[in-house]
Parts: sequence; structure tokens; C-alpha cells
Amino acid sequence: MPINSFENYQMSWKPSIDKTKKPIYKVLAEQLELDILNGVLLPGTKLPPQRELADYLDLNLSTISKAFKVCELKGLLSATIGSGTFVSYDALSNAYLLEDKKPSHLIEMGATLPDNASYEPLLLQLKNMLQETDYEKWFGYGRPGESLWQKDAAVKLIQRGGFETIVDHILFANGGQNAIAATLASLCQPGDRIGVDHHTYPGLKTVAAMLSIQLVPIKSENNEMSPTAFEYACKNDNIKGIYLIPDYHNPTASCLSVENRKMIAALAKKYNQFIIEDATYHLHNEQPLPAVASYAPEQVIHIASLSKSIAPGLRLAYLAVPSRYKEPISKALYNLNISVSPLLAELTARTIVSNQFEVLIERHREQAIRRNQLVNQYLADYTCLGADTGIFRWLLLPGKITGAEFETLAAQQGVQVYAAERFVVGNSCPERAVRIAVCAPKTLEELEQGLIILKRLLNNSI
Repeated sequence: MPINSFENYQMSWKPSIDKTKKPIYKVLAEQLELDILNGVLLPGTKLPPQRELADYLDLNLSTISKAFKVCELKGLLSATIGSGTFVSYDALSNAYLLEDKKPSHLIEMGATLPDNASYEPLLLQLKNMLQETDYEKWFGYGRPGESLWQKDAAVKLIQRGGFETIVDHILFANGGQNAIAATLASLCQPGDRIGVDHHTYPGLKTVAAMLSIQLVPIKSENNEMSPTAFEYACKNDNIKGIYLIPDYHNPTASCLSVENRKMIAALAKKYNQFIIEDATYHLHNEQPLPAVASYAPEQVIHIASLSKSIAPGLRLAYLAVPSRYKEPISKALYNLNISVSPLLAELTARTIVSNQFEVLIERHREQAIRRNQLVNQYLADYTCLGADTGIFRWLLLPGKITGAEFETLAAQQGVQVYAAERFVVGNSCPERAVRIAVCAPKTLEELEQGLIILKRLLNNSI
């Protein structure tokens, strides 16, 4: 029984849960998320202390902590030591984009996935590896000293993406999300501020919320981060660094010009700002532009993830890290990752060194072009930003319909797209737009079916 009487006690949240359902922490987390999404708990609301809530619900403190952590990881909550736990100001846009299970009745055009018809080179490499006499070593622990030639492969891939680096600067992570998390965890403290685009990668938002790092939206000009606004933030907003996706920005599909890359790099040097350069989409360009890191190698943590350019199941990312950041980021990566999979690290390295990755990238590009031709055909009457080699497009909506409203309508008609509200930072005003994933549908026929539905909805929105 609760120790205290809560009959006339003021609490910002008094949930009612069914304790017969298990596990209870998930039930509580689901109720918390539901109350946030339904407006019962408004952004900025301070939640009751965990001990107080545990007493009120007659539950263990650990149950409350686990439930809060689930919602924190979704970016719904922001916790600061000494201040308490709050509903995030952009909580309504911070749900994980890739759900545990895709609803079977929806055509997937939300998650940014490369096509699934281009993996034959990976399959052949994997078969060769498993036929070797010492194949069992791929299923053990990897040791950093054994990965020197794999770092050579990383240098080759990063060079292909527009940045010349050396083996001494290379670190491995279990995917781009882990690389971002380790970088922020090592270079920031709770309460620190990081500059980002007005719309940004939701994975960054969830990591920042987990680490109690505040994201500061920086104004853009012509869909690019403004160097002038960046300098203003350096002087006035007390930021420590910025996060950039220079090539095929997620979600707006914009590309940072070479001039702006140079100017932002120069400002980072001038104000001693670090830059996290997310190079996830660098290889989607046939001729990649020079990376931002090439203009400020001592300021930039360059992250080359393989999930969008080669295969989502390759949970591996390469980091090119300046010397002054290498030790703290290396320690953070160890604490988060322990080690990367020897199987995936070897498979990836062999695919790169044998130049089979070029075959994979080219096949993905061909599939993307074929699919984007359909997008251009069906959505010709609307503004749909992005290049024909990209795996997603940024569709600006007609009339007065919002992205959130269009996402709901599309889902009701059987198509999953993601609204601008999911990507917006802080109190920025979201564009009336949705991101549509061109390569996520399993077949061209399924993509065409989804586009027919979207076109009908767009026509009805005018």
C-alpha cells in the first residue's frame, strides 16, 4: 500500500494502470506515451519525482525508472540531474520512426531503406568467409589490434565519400546512431547546447534527449544551414558544436553548397566549435562533394555509416576523428559498443577492398533512379524535392493541410509516410511537408500503388 495519502495531493500526473498486465514498466511507459500524445501531459510539464510516483502507484522505484527510460529513449522525456524529468518540448515529434512491427496493411514509404534487390555481392562474400577453415573466429570477440587492414578499408570508403584521412584517425561503431551517441556522450555534458537544422534526423533527437543535451535550431537560407546564423549561434546561444548532414539532408533532401561548407568550417575553427558530419548519404552522389571535414579536419568528427548506402543490416560505421577527440570518443564507443561484430567488420572490409561495394552502390543507384522516375511521373504537379539518386523525397503539400494531417490521411488509405512534425526541432514551425521513402516498398508495383494513393490525396487537398 502507498505510504502517503494522495487523495488531495497535487501531482502533475496520476496514471491509472492495469497491474495484471506484464511487464508493468512497459504498461506504465505506454500510458505515459499515450497521455503525452493525447495532450493530457503538455510539453514542458514536470513529472512527479520517481519515488513519489512509485509510492502513489505502489510499485518498485526500479519499475518507474525503467518506464521513464523507455520514454526518454523515444525523446518524449528530458531528464536533468537536480531539476527533474520533463515532457520534451518537441515530444509529439519524437516517436521512433521505425516501429517494432510494420503494420501489414500499410505500404511502407516512411522508413528510409535502400532497395532490397542489390545484395548479391554481400551474399557471395559471406559464403566465401564461412567456407574458410578458421571461420569460427568471425563469431568471437574482435580485438582492436587485429583490425588494421579493416581500417585501411575504412579510409578507402571515406575517401570515396569526399574526405582524405589516415588510419590513425579511424574508429569503429555499431552503426551511425551509436557513433552519434558516443560522440555526444564524450564531448558534451547534460545541459550543453548543440546547433542543428530546423528539421533534423530523429535519431539525433532521441540521443540528445537521453543525454539531456539541448538542440538549438539554426536558421537556413535556400534549405541550407546559414553560416551567418551559425556565427550568431556561436556568439549568442552558447553552443558547443553543430550536427550536419551535408549531402542529401534527412529529411529535406537538400545539399550543402561547397561555399557554405567552407564558410561553416572556417567559423568552426574561429569559434572552436566541433562539427559532427553525418556522411550517411555521401555515397548516393555519383561524384561526392568535398566533405566538410576536408576544410576543418581538426574540428570535424566525420561519420560514414553503411546502412543507407550498402545494407541496413551492416550495423557498422566508420568514424574519422581528430586527434584531440580520439581518446574520449574511443572510450565512449567502448562503453556503448564493447566491440563491433568481427563478422560484420570483416564482411564490410572485404566488400570495400574488393571494390564490390562499388557494384552495390551502383545497383542501389540504378534502383533509386528507376523508382524516382515513377515518383516524378505521379507527382509531377507537386513540389517534390530531392535528386533521382536519393532514397527519399521531401514532398511540399498543397493547400493548407499540415504534414501531420496528411500522414494520418495517408495511413488511413494504406500508405505510411512521415510528416515534417516528426523532424522539427524545439519550437520551430514545421514545414507543411512529408518525407516519402522511395526505396522502402518491396517492389516497383507496390511503390506505384502507394504513389497512386498519395496523388489522389494530394488532388483532394487542393
